[in-house]
Amino acid sequence: MQSIRVLICEDNTDKREYLKSLLDGYQGVVVVGALADGRQAVDRAPLLSPDIIIMDIEMPGLSGIEATRRLKKLLPDTHIVMYTVYEDEQKLYDSLCAGASGYVLKKASPQVLLSTLHDLAEHGGSAIMPQIASKIIQHFHKLSADQPQHGLDDRQLEILRLLVKGDTIKAIASQMHLSSDSIKKQLKKIYDKLHVSCGKEAVAKAVRDGLV
Repeated sequence: MQSIRVLICEDNTDKREYLKSLLDGYQGVVVVGALADGRQAVDRAPLLSPDIIIMDIEMPGLSGIEATRRLKKLLPDTHIVMYTVYEDEQKLYDSLCAGASGYVLKKASPQVLLSTLHDLAEHGGSAIMPQIASKIIQHFHKLSADQPQHGLDDRQLEILRLLVKGDTIKAIASQMHLSSDSIKKQLKKIYDKLHVSCGKEAVAKAVRDGLV
């Protein structure tokens, strides 16, 4: 497997240097840049061609969420992981809608961050820490009683719930005792019903519409 090209975007100098030192120490990860704000990321990421961007949320000038929104238009295949102290549902929701693939708390262990990077590089999809996924699911579940279900049946809603949780297709198939091909077929039906084209868009719409 090729090395994962990672771009760091963090305005705190100490934290930025910590991340660079941490990731440089792991085989299979190459840090292609360490930038201090969202505007630099938007300007330089297309030249650096990262596979994954680690993005702080609160930064001067251009927030990480707005930078993510702009970067996904420029680099649609690049995964962006929000790396933040914030646990509130609104910032998670805004991050997902902007196109983020992952959401990791700064207080998490280095192993959690590294696992997130490898999961995204190998499997794609979304990667959200379980306690954060649980919080956002519970919050929007309270708001979902009167929301339309977009024609999704119970099985499809369960698959969507697991997708929001950050599970891979293989993991979803295992939990639901189905084949990976069956899950892929169901996901295509889900995307069609939600009028989206990929898993990240499905996750964002599920959260926005309170489907999970």
